[in-house]
Amino acid sequence: MDRSWMNLSRVSDGYRNGVQTFLNFAFQYASQENMIICPCKKCVNINWHYREVVYEHLIVDGFVRGYKQWLFHGECPLSTSSSRMDVSYDSTTYHQSDRGDDMEGMLRDAFNMHNHGVQSFPADFVAFDDCNIGRNAFTEPRSSVRHEEPNEEVTKFYALLNDMNDELYEGSKYSKMSFCVRLFQLKCLGGWTGNSLTMLLEFLREMFPFAKIPQSCKDMKKLIKDLGLGYNKIHSCPNDCMLYWGDRRNQHCCHVCGHSRWISQNEKGGNDDENDAQSRKKPVKILRYFPLIPRLQRLFMSSKTAESMMWHHDGRTDDELLRHPADFLAWKSFANKFPGFASDPRSVRLGLASDGFNPFKIMSTAYSTWPVVLVPYNLPPWICVKQSSLILSMIIPGEKGPGNDIDIYLQPLIGELKQLWAGVETYDVLRKENFNLRAALMWTVNDFPAYANLSGWSTKGRYACPCCAAQTCSQWLYNGKKFSYMGHRRWLPENHRFRFQSSVFDGTEEFREAPSQTSGSEILGMLEDMNFIYGKMNQPPNTQRNKRSNDEADDDSDEEDDPNEADLWKKRSIFFELPYWEHHLLRHNLDVMHIEKNVCENIVGTILNVDGKSKDNLQSRLDLVQMGIRPDLHPNPLPNGKYRLPPSIFSMSKTEKEVFCTVLKDMKVPDAYASNISRCVSVKDRRLYSLKSHDYHILMQDLLPVAVRCCMSKKVTSCIIELSNIMKAICGKILDVQELQKVQDRAALTLCNMEKIFPPSFFTIMVHLIIHLPHETILGGPVFYRWMYPIESGKNVNDEVKWLSQGPNRVVKRYSAFLINGFRFHTKYRERLRRTQNCGIVVNSAITSYASARDNNPVEGNVEYFGHLTDIIELDYYGKWKVVLFRGDWADVNTARGIKQDQFDKMPRRKILRGSITRNEPNSTETNSTEQQTAIGSSNVPITSEDPTEVQTENGGTRRGRGRTLLRELYELDPVERVKVGRNSFGQPVGSEARLLAG
Repeated sequence: MDRSWMNLSRVSDGYRNGVQTFLNFAFQYASQENMIICPCKKCVNINWHYREVVYEHLIVDGFVRGYKQWLFHGECPLSTSSSRMDVSYDSTTYHQSDRGDDMEGMLRDAFNMHNHGVQSFPADFVAFDDCNIGRNAFTEPRSSVRHEEPNEEVTKFYALLNDMNDELYEGSKYSKMSFCVRLFQLKCLGGWTGNSLTMLLEFLREMFPFAKIPQSCKDMKKLIKDLGLGYNKIHSCPNDCMLYWGDRRNQHCCHVCGHSRWISQNEKGGNDDENDAQSRKKPVKILRYFPLIPRLQRLFMSSKTAESMMWHHDGRTDDELLRHPADFLAWKSFANKFPGFASDPRSVRLGLASDGFNPFKIMSTAYSTWPVVLVPYNLPPWICVKQSSLILSMIIPGEKGPGNDIDIYLQPLIGELKQLWAGVETYDVLRKENFNLRAALMWTVNDFPAYANLSGWSTKGRYACPCCAAQTCSQWLYNGKKFSYMGHRRWLPENHRFRFQSSVFDGTEEFREAPSQTSGSEILGMLEDMNFIYGKMNQPPNTQRNKRSNDEADDDSDEEDDPNEADLWKKRSIFFELPYWEHHLLRHNLDVMHIEKNVCENIVGTILNVDGKSKDNLQSRLDLVQMGIRPDLHPNPLPNGKYRLPPSIFSMSKTEKEVFCTVLKDMKVPDAYASNISRCVSVKDRRLYSLKSHDYHILMQDLLPVAVRCCMSKKVTSCIIELSNIMKAICGKILDVQELQKVQDRAALTLCNMEKIFPPSFFTIMVHLIIHLPHETILGGPVFYRWMYPIESGKNVNDEVKWLSQGPNRVVKRYSAFLINGFRFHTKYRERLRRTQNCGIVVNSAITSYASARDNNPVEGNVEYFGHLTDIIELDYYGKWKVVLFRGDWADVNTARGIKQDQFDKMPRRKILRGSITRNEPNSTETNSTEQQTAIGSSNVPITSEDPTEVQTENGGTRRGRGRTLLRELYELDPVERVKVGRNSFGQPVGSEARLLAG
């Protein structure tokens, strides 16, 4: 059948005639109840419609892309002729669109099969012998084809799609699958045991024998597992010595420490092989592992995600600017080393991130859970590090963090990564073929303590820098009791003048070159014969105390022999089991987020001289005395035994600190740019409180250079501004290698200038790591791919923020009356015919009032805003909570018109923005206690159109009469408002409002 008409314009007669031909064919062979599946771009072969509706959709939207074989409308796919497939349906079958559940949508979420028009099956599709899904989902038997059949994983999805319309019972609008999924969700939310769910299922089967209810909880779990919602439970030793996994899965006790696998103290472990007894025992510790291979395979089962997974090859802009890790040296070097891996753009590059957190949040429970997350770097930048793109690999439980024993828990992941390096068969929905999917782990992303756990290099002590390794330049401060990491002159040119200035640095001249970084192959050669025993029980006691005493003993001499780098490694990382790991140029990333936070905290705490945060104190000054440098900063002893600290160049007076804090407090930034940092600034205490990591990020790069300009010397200000510019250049989204090389030189010079300004105690390991950030950026690419913000933001989001992020239901409720907190509110429209009123509203707001634009003494006070309630709307956050919004017409407070002076006080008469209202209240401070307040009449007396006239009284006196009231003014009156009229002790009305009673 000629289908060239499908490429014609949809307004042409040829296309319209072709649509009629298609409808005739479809309604002859694939209709049910006078409906067919609509193949338009919006329905994508999912929704069922009548002929007129389908015709309209195809004319307006057109056919779904690529739908040349009418698979869902009676034609066998890829046949040489236009043969048809006799698809028969039972009259009792219910369509997916008629049901209350969206099981197909859930299946597509589970398998990442969204917008899959050509690959979808109709809601009631039945597999026949001539078109069998299990054998060949896309071809006829023994026919010559140009496409391959899907693999087992894809076939499982299509089989679930075929079975999802199995009715719970005859005539039910719910399927058996939806019943099982919903019941299993209740089990998880309610914390039911498996036995309790099985008993509930037995009870439901007795009450509803006609329903297709599963036999037990185990049967339901099988269905959940097929949906891909499960994970593997792997028992582990409570001392982190081993996993009961692989060849050791049947052991009952740890072969390292001998601890039992089970909680029961009566179990000794060992030779008990009874599976039934084992299933009834409760393990001490469980690792929850989410298999990686099926999740990567599903990325290529959806046309949308499969296309995104090749963006780094097909969609990336290839110019001199660097935007993606694929543009940088580490990615290209790996591709040159393994051309077979890089030849297929579908090969996946992954990053691994891990960090600990307390799942009990602010509770005092000491607990540390470590999730391990994988980042697929094939994706485009706008979705690569989004929460929806991150792949959760495992959850490591425990009261304490795994520490160096994290390698024990990474064994299942390393096993899958080895398998993925060799390749696994995967179906590519775009190319309609099975291919060999390969994946490689590029690097790890973690904070500095976790850096030590994953790499095996200790990030504490004399050699804390993992990049400098054994060449780390550090000095023990005897008074400060910590190490100082200076020596940044090594990165300067050989003849730079700073190298020969000893008195302003650490007292020595610098002739050494910048340290070279140890390659992965060299590290592997050092650690080839190293044996490390895992487990908390196998560590020597008092490690920290012995290490600290050794460090102090080692610092008795200023010069040391070059240490053996192999002896400084704590372990050989499990990542070296990957055959390609040693060839990576960048294996572990320094986390810019935490480095920036700690450096900014050091600067702010030091210049504000915050107790406990400042690096300039008596101990640091005594260290200057011992080092024999900067005599102008040496402490001066006083007769009372105390010391006077001479002011340093970065010291600020009390007034300067207040100016610094005031600038930060009054700073205004665009919406969604940063949190409200002004809340964290205390001008009175002259310090900052409760800043988060992102607050320090904004403070370091944007706010701090502005705040220090007005209160510090030019030398210190220029140094801090240059450091801020360096951090901003590193964190850019579009980078240039030549500019980054210049940033490397600028970073070395800036750190040297800081050594001349700040004391040695200022230079913690975090400050020193700045020197390595430009080089890592040249290797790995933009920082936002390789820092901890996406990982830690996912851990700290509470349930309330998650529900708020979804937004309210778009369907809102509207009320004309509302009762809340004992108060009744009516809208103005509801009371248009009533003689009582409940539509008046008032809001008391604290504002700052200015007399003019030049007013330097504003007045703070409370202002009452009055108005009429016009609308009541209720926002529903999907049953979690509801928010009621009041909308009103508010009085105009921007004008002074209507202020009237009488014998008591000024009486405001305010105009409503939509209509008019007069509000009268006497000054309560001048009202006699004997007077009563009587509410009478209406306050909606219009303002007089003429000036009041004086009227002669009977006793010869005069009184002021009201002006003439026009009928038009009476006609335009607002709804009834009440006014208070004061009376004296004799019951006589007094005050200006008493004139209303006189007529």
